Amino acid sequence: MAAREPRIEGDPPRPVSFRTEHYKGGTVFPAKSQPWGELNYALMGVAEFVIEGVRYLSPPHYAIWLPPDTMHGAWNQHDLHYVTVYVERALCADLPAEPSTLSISPLLKAILADFAVRNITLPETEEDLRLAQVLVDQIRLAPRCESYLPLSDDPLLGPVLKALQADPGDRHSLAEWARRMGTTERTLSRRCHDDLGISFNEWRQRLRLVKALALIEAGEPVRRIATQLGYGSASAFIAMFRRLTGTSPTRLG
Repeated sequence: MAAREPRIEGDPPRPVSFRTEHYKGGTVFPAKSQPWGELNYALMGVAEFVIEGVRYLSPPHYAIWLPPDTMHGAWNQHDLHYVTVYVERALCADLPAEPSTLSISPLLKAILADFAVRNITLPETEEDLRLAQVLVDQIRLAPRCESYLPLSDDPLLGPVLKALQADPGDRHSLAEWARRMGTTERTLSRRCHDDLGISFNEWRQRLRLVKALALIEAGEPVRRIATQLGYGSASAFIAMFRRLTGTSPTRLG
């Protein structure tokens, strides 16, 4: 039977509070909405969310922002080390109004790491309250996209993304895809940044991670996964996977 997340009774402490937990693989976070904002951030592992009917991935280096009153549920297939930041409604006015995937800045990571080392769940001193306000500012400033793997219906970019989804091991460069589409590399690169909010190479890496997680769950060996995803060696695939998730695919198999 899948484990379930421990319930939080009542409102989390305000104005900002923190929770860092280790969750065993198979933990289920039942669907709920809450009157405060949440920043959900994986230190190790990958959490999968369904937010208002849309699937999101939450790997390390990227966080999921949930505005107040957002219906969401989540689960983790494998062990997970996770941080949740609770932000009271009044502080959410200038934060993203829609669920978003945020790129986490080194400063935000450092504040979370400092609070974790000192076991700060509720900032109380003037110094810690100032750090908490900086953290809220960093959420506001963080680059965002609608999901970890955004899509596009752009007539040039859309067909490229669909082709890569069908064959994530494709190794053609952006310049080669541009020639296929009868356009320039610069134009296609600009469409990536405008429509996706990330570069072509980063999008392709995210796609390969998503596909890798499914293949690992299906029991495929790492070497075969590396080949299917277009990597020249298992070690190159493992390095990518570790960089994006904070752990090795062999630990998830």
